Amino acid sequence: MKRIALLLVAIAAAVAFVDAQTEKLDYATIGKIRDEGLNRSQVMDHISWLTDVYGPRLTGSPAIQQASEWAMKKFREWGLANVHQERWKFGKGWSLVRFSATMLEPQVQPIIGLPVEWSAATKGTVAADVIHIQIANEADFAKYHGKLAGKIVLNQPARQVRMLEGPIILRMDERNTAEAQLTPLPASRGGRGAAEADDQPGGGRGNQVFRQKLSDFLVAEGVVAMFDRGGNSDMAAGGSDLTWQTQRPDGGTIFPSGGSARDEKAGKGVPTVAVAVEHYNRMVRVLDKGLPVKVEVNVDTQFYDEVTMNGFNTIAELPGTDLAAEVVLLGAHFDSHPYATGATDNATGSAAMMEALRILKVLGVKPRRTIRVALWGGEEQGLLGSKAYVRDHIADIETMALKPEHARLAAYFNSDNGTGRVRGVWMQGNLAVRPIFEQWIAPLRDLGVTTLGPRSVTSTDHLSFDNAGVPAFQFLVDRLEYNSRTHHSNMDVFDRVQQDDMIQQATVIAVFAYNAAMREEKLPRKALPTPQRGRSNSQ
Repeated sequence: MKRIALLLVAIAAAVAFVDAQTEKLDYATIGKIRDEGLNRSQVMDHISWLTDVYGPRLTGSPAIQQASEWAMKKFREWGLANVHQERWKFGKGWSLVRFSATMLEPQVQPIIGLPVEWSAATKGTVAADVIHIQIANEADFAKYHGKLAGKIVLNQPARQVRMLEGPIILRMDERNTAEAQLTPLPASRGGRGAAEADDQPGGGRGNQVFRQKLSDFLVAEGVVAMFDRGGNSDMAAGGSDLTWQTQRPDGGTIFPSGGSARDEKAGKGVPTVAVAVEHYNRMVRVLDKGLPVKVEVNVDTQFYDEVTMNGFNTIAELPGTDLAAEVVLLGAHFDSHPYATGATDNATGSAAMMEALRILKVLGVKPRRTIRVALWGGEEQGLLGSKAYVRDHIADIETMALKPEHARLAAYFNSDNGTGRVRGVWMQGNLAVRPIFEQWIAPLRDLGVTTLGPRSVTSTDHLSFDNAGVPAFQFLVDRLEYNSRTHHSNMDVFDRVQQDDMIQQATVIAVFAYNAAMREEKLPRKALPTPQRGRSNSQ
């Protein structure tokens, strides 16, 4: 009898556990969300406004302020509440006024290039001889002292330009999907940051001091400008800590890296221009023949003092009902680099979040929790906007002193990997959400949403919230051309955005937001992280 009683208790416990894990999904509303999102989408129009009209959206520039005003106008037109900006200290803003570069000798050739962000300006249009130098450390300064005045300098060797051998397009095929469902051992701190490792001279944190000393030396020597052809390899990691690799295409696509100071040193460095590797290589080869190269260059830039705080986030919300004090937060970074119009990085994510709120509002849904959208500034300079929001609303992660909103944030969802369709969610090591998300993706499988990746990915805004101990997730999407062609390049433009994939992305996000807002409990949380004050550098 005792054994039977124990068996009955075990069965009852199992039934109770299964019942507790069953999500009460509103399939009728999910169907309406799918219908509105898939058949009457406005996401591509949002992206066109953010890119064609207001791109690029560099933090601290007039363009990002104009883009924010447009977004807030749309939010108000849709009937969203609490539409506002939240500002934070950033440093000097910057924008490009005009740029041109033309080789004059040995033959005329327009040069494909772009000034790096926060670059100083030249003194108008200047025609100057080009010189190829080799400065790898401070000991090399003496070789060029007194020889660089009035020159344009090249400080890198030529780089091989290969035919396109690929892969160029990255999709979550069977192999990549299988890898995404595994946690690497030992767990890596990779993510998108690993895909952006800078292998050019002076790249990396350890060389920042030398880079500043090199800049100071070139200024003191009277250098007109410095040309840079980017990294030493045409291969890049695909991102999300997976082993996939992608080839960057060259052929006029340039990937500027680094940037000049935006503090009190802003505008005092050497004007720096990233140029197409093919044009850079031509100049090196001609110089190696002992022939002169002359280039006419004009870099015209403008700086904006921080009279008021130059950084801001753009906020709006769909108010909740009985659980209105609790919040489901949707976020994407609104800012971009100034080299194109910031389409796949990250007008796509911002537009998808905007469209998700539009879908829910036009359907007249009444979420239990408030659904808030936040479009972050300063992500490209180190997740500054989302960190400011966490600091002001959620927690001091240095000490893990929690603010009242910490307990009320039900979930944070982020999109920042380009124009691909959502294939699933990175669970960020929060395995307790697996049975929940498995049920959420079931009515989305026909749209290609099938994968729950256990690993923690980094280098975008969900990390600010994960570091504060709240459930925060990045959507897993097809990378497509993201790391090969568009990410931080001069080709990150509207024409590289994939319409069908963006329609799917916004629709899936709307379903996730609705489910999170309607469930009985907030999403499960991991244990609070260790306070960052006192962590070792390796952490």
